[in-house]
This record gives sequence, structure tokens and C-alpha cells, in this order.
Amino acid sequence: MITARDDRRRTFETVPAGAQTVSWWGRAWVSALEEVSRDPARLARGRMYAAEGHVDAVTITPGRIVAYVRGSRARPYRTELVLPAFADAEWDELLEAVAADPAALAALLEREVPQSLAGTVLPGAGELLPRCSCPDVARPPCKHAAALCYRAARLLDEDPFVLLLLRGRGERELLDELTRRNAAHAAREQPDKAPDFPGVPARAALARTVLPPLPAPLPAPAAVGLPPAYPADPAAPDPLALDQLASDAAVRALAVLTTAEDPIAGLSLWQDAVRLASAHPTAGLTGAARTLYRDLARATGRTTTDLARAAAAWRQGGRPALAALEEPWDPPAGPFDRARPALLAAAQVSFRPDRNRLTSGTSQLRLGRDGLWYAYESRPDDTDWWPTGRPSPDPVTALTRRGQSPAHGGDGRFSASLREPNC
Repeated sequence: MITARDDRRRTFETVPAGAQTVSWWGRAWVSALEEVSRDPARLARGRMYAAEGHVDAVTITPGRIVAYVRGSRARPYRTELVLPAFADAEWDELLEAVAADPAALAALLEREVPQSLAGTVLPGAGELLPRCSCPDVARPPCKHAAALCYRAARLLDEDPFVLLLLRGRGERELLDELTRRNAAHAAREQPDKAPDFPGVPARAALARTVLPPLPAPLPAPAAVGLPPAYPADPAAPDPLALDQLASDAAVRALAVLTTAEDPIAGLSLWQDAVRLASAHPTAGLTGAARTLYRDLARATGRTTTDLARAAAAWRQGGRPALAALEEPWDPPAGPFDRARPALLAAAQVSFRPDRNRLTSGTSQLRLGRDGLWYAYESRPDDTDWWPTGRPSPDPVTALTRRGQSPAHGGDGRFSASLREPNC
């Protein structure tokens, strides 16, 4: 058990390095000594002594800081700083002020000197008196006292209770007294008032109980709702941009809720632009949607035609379908060996192989790295291939699905209105 006598004596074998103070109260402590000094050279010498570690262990008791400071001689000097301790009446007034001020109490518990106490606990004019056993007694403070003052300031930076100990009270007895007074203040302010929030007795709260199970989570919605409509106001954000952001956020939220995966994780700038564009059909675009395509194309350095084609592929099957559009590769021979005779039997036409692609007239199938076949078509005598239909692991099924889920126009063909390079 710590007694009041034990709490009123502290010795610091190690003092924080450096001579420069950090806190405002540490600087105020140094200023109290510097204001009475008439010799800047001594202060500079004292700062150097403090920074070089000439100050040994520092002992603090009510009204006094004592340490041995090593100077130019072999034997260190006994140096002390004296600050008057408060009388009991002064302490009673100070403790009442702190207990009644939540901000001051919180600052003290955070090991900061409350601003409201600055004029009370910090040394006033002429209060901080230096003493030293060195022969330099003509004009105090000497360099040894200055060094101790700078080192003490670093202690105050770390722990303001050092300053309160100098004024006469230790940390433990201060905290105990403040706790008692604060509780008394709270009881006087609300003697019989019930709390504004529901509560239970502490004994009941700490009793071992089995909590009821949490309610079942709500089911995920079947589809994403429509965002609210925003008025066209020149001073407001772009309604199209707000609509796009709201719609995309809803789609992503539903995907995370149902799959626990973010649909845009790991996407490149181009892939994300294609994903955004794929939410808008490319046939019969309104002016607002056309603006979106134009802005996305410019941001990625592509044309609107490139973007429309890529968006059609994305609607086929997301990132794997976009890769099938843009990345030719050399698949193993097995899938092609099985696909070509199956297509010949079903479509009565021969398909010409080229890397991962099988082409016949205006029809083309592309084998994706995911093992799915993606259908493409073009106009007669044209090599401008566009995705169509839905993918399938079976090439015949993928071929016959063309036009079932139009990706870029009501008739399964791309919109000519978007074939405008660099628009």
C-alpha cells in the first residue's frame, strides 16, 4: 500500500533525452527561470550540460528538486530548485476547481496540465529559486541550476504530476481525492434524478447469463432498386453522375451482400469503365447515356465503339468475357478437336480455326480461358466482330444462343449510332 509519505517522494534515474521542452507547461517552467537570469551565456551552458547528460538522478519532494550536476571538476555539485508548496487551504480550493470542471479533470487524467490551472500551479515571478554548492554564487542561476531546470522541464513534459508534487501532493493521493470530490459533485448535481438511458443494476449486469440468439438476417433483395431522381440545377452536382454513383453503389452493395466479394476488386481503369458502361444498353442511347459513354471512352483513351463492344462482351460474362474479346491465346488441341466436328454436324458448315477462334462466314466462336465458348457475329464481308448471345461450355449451344440475350441492340446486332471513332 502506498502511503502519503511514499507518494510524496519520487526519484528519476533516467530523464528524457534532450534539453528542448515539448509541452506548453514545460516551456512556461523554463521561462520562470530564464526571466530571472541576467546571463544568457550561463543559460546556454546549462542547456548544453542538460543535453549532454551532466545531470544525474533527479529527486522531487514537495517544494524541492534536487540532483547532482557534473561540471568541469571531478566532484559533482549538489543543485536544487525550490518552489513553495501550497498550504492545505490552497489545495482545497484547487481540488474543488478541478473536480467541478470535467475538462480540467480529463486533461489531468490524460497527463496534461489544464489551461485553467496555468496561473495557479506554474511558477510565478520570483517563485522558482535556484541553489547550488558550486562557487559561482554571484548571479544565480548558475549553469548547473540552469541544467537542472532544463532537465526538470523534460520531466514535466512526460508527467505533469511532477509539478503537482512540487506543490505538495503526490499523484495517488491527488487522484483518490479528485475521485471522491468528483463523485460528490455528481451526486449534488443529480441527487435523485433517474438516468436518461435504460440501465440495470451492476450486479445483474455482471451476472453470468445466456444471451438470446441474434435475429436472423434479412434476406438479400432480388434486384437492385432505382435511385431517386435529382432535379437539374446548375448549382447542384451533375444528375447523371449522381445517378451513376448511386446505381453503381447499389449494385456493388448487393454483390457484396450475396457473394461477400467486391465486384470491382482488382479491376483496371479500362475494365472498370467497361463495367460501368455495361449497365447501360448501347442501342437507342439517350443523350445522358451517350454522354456517359463519351466520358468513359475519353478517360480511358478509347473510342465509344471500343467501349460499346467491350460493354457488350462484359454483359456476356464479365471479366472472362472481356478477356475473350481482347486476348487471343493458344488453347490445347482437345477442345478444338471436339468442337469442329460437332459444329459441322449441327450447323452443316465448316469452321476455320485461328488460335482460340473458330470462324465461319458471319459467325465466330471464341474459347475463353474459363473453358466457355463465346459467340460473335459480323456483317457480311466485314470483320468487325461483336459479342452476341450467352456463353456455354458447349460450342453448339453457344452458337444457337445467339440473339437470345441481345448485348448491343434489339435484333442482336450492334448499334451503328455508336460506331463513331473518337467522338
